[in-house]
Amino acid sequence: MRILILGGYGVFGGRLVELLSDLSDLEILVSGRDGNKAEAFCKSVRASAKLAPVELDRLDVELALKTMRPEILIDASGPFQDYGDDPYAVVKACIANKVHYLDFADAADFVFGISQFNEDAIAADVAILSGVSSFPVLTAAVLRELNKEMTVHSVVSGIAPSPYAGIGLNVMRAVTGYAGGPVKLTRHGAPHVAKGLTESIRYTIAPPGRLPLRNIHYSLVDVPDLQILPAENPALTDIWIGAGPVPELLHRALNLLAKLRALLGAPAFTKLSPLFYKILNLMKFGEHRGGMFVEVSGTRDDRTVKASWHLLAEGDDGPYIPSMAVESIIRQWQDGDIPKPGARAATRELEMHHYEALFQGRDIYMGIRTNEPSSASAFQHILSTGFQQLPDSLRALHRPGSRSKWVGEAKIIATSSLLGRMIARTFGFPTQSGSTPVSVEIVSEDGSERWLRNFGGKTFHSILTPGKGRQAYLMKERFGPVTANLAIVWKDEKLWFIPRSWSFLGLTMPRFLTPGGDSFEYEEDGKFHFDVTIEVPLAGHIVTYRGWLTRKDET
Repeated sequence: MRILILGGYGVFGGRLVELLSDLSDLEILVSGRDGNKAEAFCKSVRASAKLAPVELDRLDVELALKTMRPEILIDASGPFQDYGDDPYAVVKACIANKVHYLDFADAADFVFGISQFNEDAIAADVAILSGVSSFPVLTAAVLRELNKEMTVHSVVSGIAPSPYAGIGLNVMRAVTGYAGGPVKLTRHGAPHVAKGLTESIRYTIAPPGRLPLRNIHYSLVDVPDLQILPAENPALTDIWIGAGPVPELLHRALNLLAKLRALLGAPAFTKLSPLFYKILNLMKFGEHRGGMFVEVSGTRDDRTVKASWHLLAEGDDGPYIPSMAVESIIRQWQDGDIPKPGARAATRELEMHHYEALFQGRDIYMGIRTNEPSSASAFQHILSTGFQQLPDSLRALHRPGSRSKWVGEAKIIATSSLLGRMIARTFGFPTQSGSTPVSVEIVSEDGSERWLRNFGGKTFHSILTPGKGRQAYLMKERFGPVTANLAIVWKDEKLWFIPRSWSFLGLTMPRFLTPGGDSFEYEEDGKFHFDVTIEVPLAGHIVTYRGWLTRKDET
């Protein structure tokens, strides 16, 4: 199979080439306006597929199709918002030459308008698929999955790229083009025109049982989903989709420019796109992680219900997700599963099981959160559907209950430093090393849990409360004037407590001073075990206590 990729050495096209590089019976024509860059890229990829560099301007596509005779053309160039007076010239050329077509288009009007070529594509017996990327293909697949449990009326979605992912100049041109300009969407059941990047929310991406992303600022973007998903889902009355690029300072600068353009009726600030592109790709700091979310509300049995789908991608795996939809379709094509002829948005070409196969073996994780009842425990609120992954003994201790008591034994390793002992005494932590009986009493009160720990007569307590706002999906554990915001993570058969931030007397403290230490729970021989280490920057080790507990009574 011969494939021609426009923009083949760019951000999305280049990653697609890498994803398909193991298919030995593929011939991939990697094209772009700079033949030297195309050649250098082909040499840089270790591939079983045959890679051939091609110097090609999209204006010359008609001739290229006649001479190169590819079976499929993939447009990974863009920006699709700025294709001039004849934006579908490449589509028309593919239909005329009976070449299948796929693109990465993120322009809502472009993708929404592709269906005008449906009859011509059917007559030519070719598939013309537009918007073959995370937006709208993955979003649409998630929405169909959530619609199985309810009738969805409202969608809020967002994507948070890793600061290390890098973006192409054409993407930045697209963003600066619609920032402050009209964005078509559905609001309150009617067509509505908002202004790009002038509306913002904050959200925390947190697949159940995984380390959440930090709370991120998202702004309204112009993506195909806004027009296509309401057309495919008649019950959908509201939809909002945003992007959360970091650093937030640059993001907010874009917000300000967008609002000024909307207020003054100024032209698009596309000329600034090279500057923003350079800054965004230079300012790479923070965690190398990214993600996506889809939060919905709807009805089931005449009741209002809510749910959210979360995706988390670690390290270098995340940046490949936008190219994986095309990858999946090409692999299915190789197996004889060819898309039916016609021109359409690619929203129904993939389902969630296709993405599950694509993510297999990668550090990419998905999960669904449901609204937990008010009677749920703090841990059930944090873990949501992930609570059922826990072993029996951990679920028993963390289940709802007005009061429960647990007894067992613990081994204590106390600090040896003077400063450490002072801190331990301040918070009531054990200060003497050795083995000792231990009891833990858990009292549920108004959505929080009070944990009273007794180590051989030495007591200390903390209050656990599910976080809200910027601390959403974190557990807030308060020891007197200090509150630690903890991620609850199920990994390697252990329930980990990972500090993400902290405050003193309600004031957020510097992140580099956040208390740490490995702390986790696990099951061994059917019994609940704990292993807690508390360390403080500058002071070092404060205390370690590890042991086991069994339930004594419950009221």
